[in-house]
Amino acid sequence: MKAIQADDLSSIDSYRVVDLDMPEPGPGEVRVRIAACGVGYVDALVSLGRYQVKPPLPHVPGGEASGWIDRVGSGVTGLAPGDRVLAQVRGGFVEYAVAPVTAVSRIPDRMRLDQAAGFRVNYVTALHGLRDRAHIKPGETLLVIGAAGGVGLAAVQVGKLLGARVVAVASTPEKRALAIQNGAEIALDREPSGWRERLKAAMPGGIDVAFDPVSGPLLQPAFRSLSWGGRYLVIGFASGEIPALPVNLPLLKGAALVGVDYRQFAAVFEAAAAQRELDELLDWVAKGRLAPPTGRTFAFDRYREALSYALSGEGTAKTIFEVAST
Repeated sequence: MKAIQADDLSSIDSYRVVDLDMPEPGPGEVRVRIAACGVGYVDALVSLGRYQVKPPLPHVPGGEASGWIDRVGSGVTGLAPGDRVLAQVRGGFVEYAVAPVTAVSRIPDRMRLDQAAGFRVNYVTALHGLRDRAHIKPGETLLVIGAAGGVGLAAVQVGKLLGARVVAVASTPEKRALAIQNGAEIALDREPSGWRERLKAAMPGGIDVAFDPVSGPLLQPAFRSLSWGGRYLVIGFASGEIPALPVNLPLLKGAALVGVDYRQFAAVFEAAAAQRELDELLDWVAKGRLAPPTGRTFAFDRYREALSYALSGEGTAKTIFEVAST
């Protein structure tokens, strides 16, 4: 089978098309014929060895994939060849991948395979962050920074479904329009100069929850804009910086700075809870309550462009690497 692989993580140019043996599913595993793989900022960082967890070598990029079950291992029940699924795999830039049955979920008929490829991490992060960590309530105001990115758009949609009033922050008119289309009530630019005043004019009562996957220059003005008892969710560092926050601000605001880490939540500490939330989100899709948008799609031979684009932060929604026609 064809795969995209690198023997070192020095640059995106290290990746190339290689031929690998077809993987065979063991007990409790399934083999998936990959249709598409989601590519996010973290995937690109991992591919360059810049993430906090370094992958073993050789490395195949991507972890979120969608496709069709091709073969099941012994002991597998409830899944069969031909089922359309999303799966968490070790390397999704491949034609076939093996995954434990616990990391595989059938997808609703109304969900496209490209939508499924970028769904799990972003949407579970949004639901876990907003409901479990921020305890957001209907009628509260939610500020989403980086609202046109993959996890940002997920937070806009999930926040709306949880009954929040959503204020989106994005860099261009097109990105702000996309956030409005997906449930934001108001959209603001992210130019730091005068930003807090513009937010106050739009939301005089302040904000209750901030969802921030960027952690850039707006961290302090956004935290200062929290209402009493506000919660600031730190999702990631797409800005490339880790800014400082004066610790007197949480005291003065009666506010909380809260970390949201999908990887540890889903893979280390609360796997069962993460699976329940994924099931709930897929049920929302099945019922037509949630329609995840997709970003730019790259064909198999444009793998380097896909990684570069995901790393740039310029895209909207989740970048999709297409392995087979969906």
